[in-house]
Amino acid sequence: MATAYPPQTTRTDAAGRDESKRLVSLDAYRGFIMAMLAASGFGIARLAQLSEDKPVWGALDYDTWQQIAIYFEHPPWLSQFDLLSVTFWDLIQPAFMFMVGVAMPYSYAKRNQSGHSKLRQFGHAAWRALVLVLMGVFLASQNTAGTNWAFTNVLAQIGLGYLFLYLLLPQRPVVQIGAFVLILVGYWIFFESYSPPTDYDYAAVKADTETVFAGRFDSWSKNANAGYNVDRWLLNQFPQGKGEPFRFNGGGYVTLNFIPSIATMMLGMFCGLLLRSDRQWWYKVGVLLAGGAICVALGLTAGWLACPIVKRIWTPSWVLFSGGWVIWMLAAFYFVLDVVGKKIPPLRWLAFPLVVVGMNSIAIYMMGQLLRPWTIRAIHTHFGQLIEFVAGPSILADDMYCRIADPTLTFLVFWLIAFWMYRQKFFVRV
Repeated sequence: MATAYPPQTTRTDAAGRDESKRLVSLDAYRGFIMAMLAASGFGIARLAQLSEDKPVWGALDYDTWQQIAIYFEHPPWLSQFDLLSVTFWDLIQPAFMFMVGVAMPYSYAKRNQSGHSKLRQFGHAAWRALVLVLMGVFLASQNTAGTNWAFTNVLAQIGLGYLFLYLLLPQRPVVQIGAFVLILVGYWIFFESYSPPTDYDYAAVKADTETVFAGRFDSWSKNANAGYNVDRWLLNQFPQGKGEPFRFNGGGYVTLNFIPSIATMMLGMFCGLLLRSDRQWWYKVGVLLAGGAICVALGLTAGWLACPIVKRIWTPSWVLFSGGWVIWMLAAFYFVLDVVGKKIPPLRWLAFPLVVVGMNSIAIYMMGQLLRPWTIRAIHTHFGQLIEFVAGPSILADDMYCRIADPTLTFLVFWLIAFWMYRQKFFVRV
């Protein structure tokens, strides 16, 4: 919830709100995450999939791009490698959910200042939760014969946990911290209580040696865990858009991910409460850096002793490990844009493209999910010759730069739409 310009006492943003109480970093961080999602990582992973004999590697170094591409893909199962390493692409969803938590204290403080009753605020939170779940189901139903009642999309996951987060917001810190610990420990106990049968057919649910753990971590294997067991029952209570009963999720994602995801959003809520406080900037930055380090350390410890660090089933160790990384990201945005940026205004001006996206994050996300293929075709149809005239024929050749050019040009179209919306003071809110 930030503005693109340096705050002044009486200045208002495009939505007519007082800028002096807003943080550029919140919208810029959100805009950065949404930009990466809408642009599909700007095609880096797809470019790297081209075979080594393609002509593009005469201009680019094949090995270098293979190393870069690792960070723009989801690993098959285990998320942490080389001790502290994690792929940037695995951090996208935690950052998305984390920012929901960061924004919540600001959002409901504004509602309090506007005189909204507790009942009205609760109704708004419940409505937002329901709409987000239904939007997630809608996106999961693309290219299916009917409504596909699946709840693993990030919007559905946020919706399922949102009301719980809202109810925890006004509680005392001891209650909030107790709930945070209870979520992680309870989820760990639930998963640990299940072990796959000795004759379990892993191949039938697309689980292999990369996604199956042996020994004490066997309860955390792909499609052979307690969350998968719940989905086999739960999802078959709903009509399935594919016209056949639910058997397994190809990526191993489970509906119950929303429970530990509440803890991820709570980390954001804690950070949002800190940033809204009257503490000095150096205290806030210090707490964010130290808090991130503590979360990473606890996540690694839990990964060694309790459960593996797996994003696809949002293990408690993943909540902590990924939480540390996204907190560090927030600290960087806050320090650069809201601390240094107050003394060096051009830093805030440079953040403006991200703020435009961040202030219409839902619209950008939906455009990326629904309109990307159509937009690419329209660009090729109407502007292909002009683009090739300006940048050369290799720019839209699939064995050259097309896999980067297409998502980049598509995102540019989305950004221009978001900029028009920004100028018109039209902001999509749920």
